[in-house]
Amino acid sequence: MRTAERGYQLIELLIALAISSLVLAWGIPPLLSLAAGLRVELAAAEVASTFHAARFHAIRYDANVGLKFHVAADGTVTWALYRDGDGDGVLSADIASGDDPPVTREVRLAHLGRQIRFGFPPGRAPRDPGDPRRRLDRLEDPVRFNRSDIASFSPIGTATPGTVYVTDGLRHLSAARVLGRTGKIACLAYDVERE
Repeated sequence: MRTAERGYQLIELLIALAISSLVLAWGIPPLLSLAAGLRVELAAAEVASTFHAARFHAIRYDANVGLKFHVAADGTVTWALYRDGDGDGVLSADIASGDDPPVTREVRLAHLGRQIRFGFPPGRAPRDPGDPRRRLDRLEDPVRFNRSDIASFSPIGTATPGTVYVTDGLRHLSAARVLGRTGKIACLAYDVERE
């Protein structure tokens, strides 16, 4: 009698393993996609928190500051906060000459995986958050503060309007956006499938 019970339990175990394998096979791809989307949204939130810190610094120290994004030859993007040292705003030329000194060291996106980067996923261009009737151009430039890579913040809390785009390079896209007059900062998550 005990031999039959053990055999029956083994069959149950094999059936349970087969069902578990099927559930995992169907469930893992959506979970991986969800995880990738969350990493992209976390990266945009990290950039947005840096915008908040820059705005706070400008208001707290009654100074014009700029968050300068540096794009390396390999596509890696780092950023640092600079203070206006000569009264004409934070400018790339002043940063290079040392007139606008750094407030922070250069940093990059932290611990979100190598595939998370500044840029756009392949395929159709996303809609412009400033004017949803049109699509973005210049997809080679994911850091957009007019034609500059500097997000400037004033002592009264206003800012240069612009957006920084973050992607996994496959299908997820999020953005950290600064609204100029108010200096308000927002994160946007794009649904590339519905675009």
